[in-house]
Amino acid sequence: MDSQHRVDKAARLTRKGSMRDAQKVSKLQRSLNKEETSRTQSVQTRLNDKSLAPSPIVTLVVGVEARLFAAHEDVLCQSPFFERVIRSNFTDAQNNRRISLPDEEPEVFSGILEYLYKGDYYPRLLHNKQRNSWELEDSLPRRVTPQTSPTINDSPKFGGGRAGQTPQTPAAVEATVFLSGISQHILRDTAIYCAADRFGLEELKRLALRKQGLQAGIDVGTILRSAQYCYANTPDSDSRLRAHYLALIIRCRKTFKRSGTMQAEMEKCGSDNVYGEGSGKLFFDLFVAMCNHLDDVIDASNARTPKTI
Repeated sequence: MDSQHRVDKAARLTRKGSMRDAQKVSKLQRSLNKEETSRTQSVQTRLNDKSLAPSPIVTLVVGVEARLFAAHEDVLCQSPFFERVIRSNFTDAQNNRRISLPDEEPEVFSGILEYLYKGDYYPRLLHNKQRNSWELEDSLPRRVTPQTSPTINDSPKFGGGRAGQTPQTPAAVEATVFLSGISQHILRDTAIYCAADRFGLEELKRLALRKQGLQAGIDVGTILRSAQYCYANTPDSDSRLRAHYLALIIRCRKTFKRSGTMQAEMEKCGSDNVYGEGSGKLFFDLFVAMCNHLDDVIDASNARTPKTI
Protein backbone atom coordinates (compact mmCIF):
# COMPACT_ATOMS: atom_id res chain seq x y z
CA MET A 1 0.00 0.00 0.00
CA ASP A 2 2.78 2.39 0.95
CA SER A 3 4.69 1.45 -2.19
CA GLN A 4 1.67 2.11 -4.37
CA HIS A 5 1.09 5.43 -2.58
CA ARG A 6 4.68 6.50 -3.27
CA VAL A 7 4.36 5.56 -6.94
CA ASP A 8 1.13 7.52 -7.31
CA LYS A 9 2.65 10.52 -5.53
CA ALA A 10 5.75 10.43 -7.74
CA ALA A 11 3.57 10.30 -10.84
CA ARG A 12 1.54 13.28 -9.66
CA LEU A 13 4.71 15.29 -8.92
CA THR A 14 6.13 14.41 -12.32
CA ARG A 15 2.98 15.51 -14.10
CA LYS A 16 2.85 18.68 -12.01
CA GLY A 17 6.50 19.51 -12.75
CA SER A 18 6.02 18.87 -16.45
CA MET A 19 3.00 21.14 -16.56
CA ARG A 20 4.89 23.85 -14.69
CA ASP A 21 7.88 23.60 -17.06
CA ALA A 22 5.59 23.70 -20.08
CA GLN A 23 3.87 26.79 -18.69
CA LYS A 24 7.23 28.52 -18.17
CA VAL A 25 8.36 27.72 -21.71
CA SER A 26 5.04 28.88 -23.12
CA LYS A 27 5.21 32.14 -21.17
CA LEU A 28 8.81 32.78 -22.31
CA GLN A 29 7.86 32.05 -25.92
CA ARG A 30 4.93 34.49 -25.77
CA SER A 31 7.23 37.15 -24.31
CA LEU A 32 9.80 36.66 -27.09
CA ASN A 33 7.12 36.69 -29.78
CA LYS A 34 5.62 39.86 -28.32
CA GLU A 35 9.03 41.55 -28.29
CA GLU A 36 9.71 40.50 -31.89
CA THR A 37 6.28 41.75 -33.00
CA SER A 38 6.84 45.06 -31.26
CA ARG A 39 10.26 45.48 -32.88
CA THR A 40 8.84 44.64 -36.32
CA GLN A 41 6.00 47.12 -35.90
CA SER A 42 8.47 49.81 -34.81
CA VAL A 43 10.65 49.25 -37.90
CA GLN A 44 7.56 49.25 -40.15
CA THR A 45 6.38 52.52 -38.60
CA ARG A 46 9.72 54.17 -39.34
CA LEU A 47 9.65 52.89 -42.91
CA ASN A 48 6.13 54.24 -43.40
CA ASP A 49 7.14 57.62 -41.98
CA LYS A 50 10.09 57.76 -44.42
CA SER A 51 7.90 56.84 -47.37
CA LEU A 52 5.50 59.68 -46.58
CA ALA A 53 8.33 62.23 -46.50
CA PRO A 54 11.32 61.11 -48.60
CA SER A 55 14.62 62.26 -47.15
CA PRO A 56 17.07 64.23 -49.34
CA ILE A 57 20.08 62.36 -50.67
CA VAL A 58 23.52 63.41 -49.47
CA THR A 59 26.66 62.66 -51.50
CA LEU A 60 29.72 61.72 -49.47
CA VAL A 61 33.23 62.00 -50.92
CA VAL A 62 35.44 59.64 -48.95
CA GLY A 63 39.21 59.16 -48.80
CA VAL A 64 42.11 60.48 -50.81
CA GLU A 65 40.76 58.74 -53.90
CA ALA A 66 37.45 60.61 -53.48
CA ARG A 67 35.18 57.58 -53.63
CA LEU A 68 31.52 58.51 -53.79
CA PHE A 69 28.80 57.27 -51.45
CA ALA A 70 25.17 58.31 -51.24
CA ALA A 71 22.91 58.18 -48.19
CA HIS A 72 19.60 59.60 -46.98
CA GLU A 73 19.89 62.65 -44.80
CA ASP A 74 17.70 61.28 -42.00
CA VAL A 75 19.82 58.11 -41.88
CA LEU A 76 23.04 60.12 -41.59
CA CYS A 77 21.50 62.27 -38.85
CA GLN A 78 21.54 59.27 -36.52
CA SER A 79 25.17 60.34 -36.09
CA PRO A 80 25.65 63.54 -34.05
CA PHE A 81 28.62 64.38 -36.28
CA PHE A 82 26.61 64.30 -39.50
CA GLU A 83 23.64 66.00 -37.87
CA ARG A 84 25.84 68.98 -36.96
CA VAL A 85 27.37 69.14 -40.44
CA ILE A 86 24.01 68.89 -42.23
CA ARG A 87 22.17 71.36 -40.00
CA SER A 88 24.96 73.95 -40.20
CA ASN A 89 25.78 73.66 -43.91
CA PHE A 90 22.60 72.80 -45.80
CA THR A 91 19.27 74.56 -46.21
CA ASP A 92 15.94 72.84 -46.84
CA ALA A 93 15.83 74.15 -50.39
CA GLN A 94 19.39 73.11 -51.22
CA ASN A 95 19.58 70.23 -53.69
CA ASN A 96 23.33 69.72 -54.04
CA ARG A 97 24.22 68.23 -50.68
CA ARG A 98 27.82 67.05 -50.53
CA ILE A 99 30.09 66.20 -47.59
CA SER A 100 33.82 65.64 -48.01
CA LEU A 101 35.60 63.15 -45.72
CA PRO A 102 39.19 63.00 -47.06
CA ASP A 103 40.65 61.40 -43.91
CA GLU A 104 38.25 58.46 -43.78
CA GLU A 105 38.88 55.03 -45.30
CA PRO A 106 36.23 54.04 -47.89
CA GLU A 107 36.05 50.39 -46.81
CA VAL A 108 35.61 51.34 -43.18
CA PHE A 109 33.06 54.02 -44.03
CA SER A 110 31.00 51.51 -46.00
CA GLY A 111 30.67 49.55 -42.75
CA ILE A 112 29.48 52.70 -40.98
CA LEU A 113 26.78 53.26 -43.61
CA GLU A 114 25.74 49.60 -43.44
CA TYR A 115 25.29 49.95 -39.69
CA LEU A 116 23.26 53.16 -40.03
CA TYR A 117 20.87 51.44 -42.45
CA LYS A 118 20.73 47.91 -41.02
CA GLY A 119 21.85 48.15 -37.40
CA ASP A 120 24.89 45.91 -38.06
CA TYR A 121 27.79 45.49 -40.49
CA TYR A 122 29.38 42.48 -42.16
CA PRO A 123 30.09 40.01 -40.73
CA ARG A 124 26.87 40.28 -38.73
CA LEU A 125 26.54 39.18 -35.11
CA LEU A 126 24.28 36.11 -35.05
CA HIS A 127 22.81 34.08 -32.21
CA ASN A 128 23.41 30.33 -32.40
CA LYS A 129 20.30 28.84 -30.82
CA GLN A 130 21.74 25.33 -30.64
CA ARG A 131 24.81 26.44 -28.70
CA ASN A 132 23.08 29.42 -27.06
CA SER A 133 26.02 31.62 -28.01
CA TRP A 134 26.83 34.58 -30.25
CA GLU A 135 28.88 34.07 -33.40
CA LEU A 136 30.05 36.05 -36.40
CA GLU A 137 28.39 35.43 -39.75
CA ASP A 138 30.40 33.11 -42.03
CA SER A 139 32.95 32.60 -39.26
CA LEU A 140 35.55 29.84 -39.65
CA PRO A 141 37.15 27.71 -36.91
CA ARG A 142 39.84 29.75 -35.23
CA ARG A 143 42.69 29.06 -32.86
CA VAL A 144 42.25 30.38 -29.35
CA THR A 145 45.58 32.16 -28.88
CA PRO A 146 47.40 34.74 -31.00
CA GLN A 147 49.84 33.41 -33.59
CA THR A 148 53.48 34.40 -33.55
CA SER A 149 53.75 34.38 -37.35
CA PRO A 150 51.77 37.04 -39.19
CA THR A 151 51.89 36.36 -42.93
CA ILE A 152 49.09 38.56 -44.20
CA ASN A 153 51.57 39.84 -46.74
CA ASP A 154 54.91 38.32 -47.68
CA SER A 155 56.53 41.72 -47.36
CA PRO A 156 58.20 42.42 -43.99
CA LYS A 157 56.34 45.73 -43.93
CA PHE A 158 53.16 43.87 -43.05
CA GLY A 159 54.73 41.11 -41.02
CA GLY A 160 56.42 40.81 -37.69
CA GLY A 161 57.54 38.25 -35.17
CA ARG A 162 58.61 34.99 -36.78
CA ALA A 163 57.12 35.76 -40.16
CA GLY A 164 56.79 32.95 -42.66
CA GLN A 165 56.67 29.97 -40.27
CA THR A 166 53.00 29.13 -40.82
CA PRO A 167 50.44 30.27 -43.41
CA GLN A 168 47.88 32.85 -42.36
CA THR A 169 44.41 31.41 -41.86
CA PRO A 170 41.58 32.84 -43.99
CA ALA A 171 39.76 33.81 -40.79
CA ALA A 172 42.51 36.25 -39.79
CA VAL A 173 42.60 37.86 -43.24
CA GLU A 174 38.82 38.14 -43.13
CA ALA A 175 39.08 39.95 -39.79
CA THR A 176 41.41 42.66 -41.10
CA VAL A 177 41.15 45.67 -43.35
CA PHE A 178 43.93 47.48 -45.23
CA LEU A 179 44.18 51.18 -44.37
CA SER A 180 45.85 53.19 -47.09
CA GLY A 181 46.53 56.05 -44.69
CA ILE A 182 49.04 53.97 -42.73
CA SER A 183 49.67 51.28 -45.39
CA GLN A 184 48.95 48.55 -42.87
CA HIS A 185 46.43 45.80 -42.17
CA ILE A 186 44.61 46.19 -38.85
CA LEU A 187 41.57 44.54 -37.31
CA ARG A 188 38.39 45.68 -39.04
CA ASP A 189 36.47 46.02 -35.77
CA THR A 190 39.13 48.34 -34.35
CA ALA A 191 38.89 50.57 -37.43
CA ILE A 192 35.08 50.58 -37.14
CA TYR A 193 35.29 51.39 -33.42
CA CYS A 194 37.60 54.36 -34.01
CA ALA A 195 35.41 55.69 -36.84
CA ALA A 196 32.31 55.26 -34.67
CA ASP A 197 34.01 57.31 -31.98
CA ARG A 198 34.61 60.15 -34.45
CA PHE A 199 30.99 60.04 -35.62
CA GLY A 200 29.54 59.82 -32.10
CA LEU A 201 27.95 56.36 -32.55
CA GLU A 202 28.17 54.83 -29.07
CA GLU A 203 26.03 51.79 -29.88
CA LEU A 204 28.26 50.97 -32.85
CA LYS A 205 31.32 51.20 -30.60
CA ARG A 206 29.79 48.64 -28.26
CA LEU A 207 28.91 46.38 -31.19
CA ALA A 208 32.43 46.59 -32.69
CA LEU A 209 34.01 45.82 -29.32
CA ARG A 210 31.73 42.83 -28.83
CA LYS A 211 32.60 41.49 -32.28
CA GLN A 212 36.30 41.95 -31.72
CA GLY A 213 35.97 39.91 -28.53
CA LEU A 214 34.84 36.98 -30.68
CA GLN A 215 37.96 37.09 -32.86
CA ALA A 216 40.75 34.61 -32.18
CA GLY A 217 43.78 33.21 -33.95
CA ILE A 218 44.96 36.69 -34.91
CA ASP A 219 48.73 37.08 -35.27
CA VAL A 220 50.82 39.15 -32.89
CA GLY A 221 51.79 41.71 -35.52
CA THR A 222 48.17 42.48 -36.41
CA ILE A 223 47.22 42.81 -32.76
CA LEU A 224 50.06 45.22 -32.00
CA ARG A 225 49.41 47.31 -35.11
CA SER A 226 45.72 47.47 -34.26
CA ALA A 227 46.42 48.38 -30.64
CA GLN A 228 48.71 51.24 -31.65
CA TYR A 229 46.15 52.45 -34.20
CA CYS A 230 43.55 52.37 -31.42
CA TYR A 231 45.73 54.53 -29.17
CA ALA A 232 46.36 57.01 -31.99
CA ASN A 233 42.68 57.32 -32.88
CA THR A 234 40.84 57.28 -29.55
CA PRO A 235 40.90 59.85 -26.74
CA ASP A 236 42.84 59.17 -23.54
CA SER A 237 39.48 58.87 -21.79
CA ASP A 238 38.64 55.71 -23.76
CA SER A 239 38.36 52.87 -21.26
CA ARG A 240 36.99 50.05 -23.41
CA LEU A 241 38.97 49.23 -26.55
CA ARG A 242 42.29 50.25 -25.00
CA ALA A 243 41.56 48.11 -21.95
CA HIS A 244 40.61 45.23 -24.26
CA TYR A 245 44.06 45.28 -25.87
CA LEU A 246 45.91 45.58 -22.57
CA ALA A 247 44.00 42.64 -21.11
CA LEU A 248 44.57 40.57 -24.27
CA ILE A 249 48.35 41.13 -24.24
CA ILE A 250 48.63 40.34 -20.52
CA ARG A 251 46.47 37.22 -20.86
CA CYS A 252 48.60 35.95 -23.78
CA ARG A 253 51.89 37.34 -22.46
CA LYS A 254 53.84 34.13 -23.13
CA THR A 255 53.01 34.32 -26.83
CA PHE A 256 53.91 38.02 -27.01
CA LYS A 257 57.12 37.46 -25.06
CA ARG A 258 58.29 34.83 -27.58
CA SER A 259 57.46 37.06 -30.53
CA GLY A 260 60.17 39.23 -32.03
CA THR A 261 57.39 41.54 -33.23
CA MET A 262 56.77 42.82 -29.71
CA GLN A 263 60.40 43.80 -29.27
CA ALA A 264 60.61 45.39 -32.71
CA GLU A 265 57.45 47.46 -32.18
CA MET A 266 58.63 48.68 -28.76
CA GLU A 267 62.07 49.62 -30.05
CA LYS A 268 60.81 51.59 -33.04
CA CYS A 269 57.95 53.26 -31.17
CA GLY A 270 58.46 57.02 -31.10
CA SER A 271 60.98 57.09 -33.94
CA ASP A 272 58.65 55.64 -36.59
CA ASN A 273 55.33 57.45 -36.25
CA VAL A 274 53.35 55.15 -38.54
CA TYR A 275 50.11 54.89 -36.61
CA GLY A 276 49.70 58.50 -35.54
CA GLU A 277 50.49 60.67 -32.55
CA GLY A 278 49.83 58.99 -29.23
CA SER A 279 50.29 55.40 -30.39
CA GLY A 280 53.36 54.99 -28.16
CA LYS A 281 51.22 55.38 -25.04
CA LEU A 282 50.22 51.75 -25.52
CA PHE A 283 53.49 50.47 -24.12
CA PHE A 284 53.51 52.70 -21.03
CA ASP A 285 49.90 51.73 -20.27
CA LEU A 286 50.89 48.11 -20.79
CA PHE A 287 53.74 48.52 -18.30
CA VAL A 288 51.36 50.02 -15.71
CA ALA A 289 48.78 47.29 -16.32
CA MET A 290 51.44 44.58 -15.93
CA CYS A 291 52.61 46.16 -12.66
CA ASN A 292 49.03 46.27 -11.38
CA HIS A 293 48.54 42.64 -12.39
CA LEU A 294 51.74 41.65 -10.57
CA ASP A 295 50.65 43.57 -7.47
CA ASP A 296 47.33 41.73 -7.49
CA VAL A 297 49.11 38.38 -7.74
CA ILE A 298 51.45 39.28 -4.89
CA ASP A 299 48.59 40.50 -2.68
CA ALA A 300 46.62 37.32 -3.31
CA SER A 301 49.69 35.20 -2.59
CA ASN A 302 50.57 37.11 0.60
CA ALA A 303 46.99 36.69 1.84
CA ARG A 304 47.60 32.93 1.84
CA THR A 305 51.30 32.81 2.73
CA PRO A 306 52.94 36.13 3.74
CA LYS A 307 56.08 36.71 1.70
CA THR A 308 57.97 39.53 -0.01
CA ILE A 309 59.59 39.95 -3.40
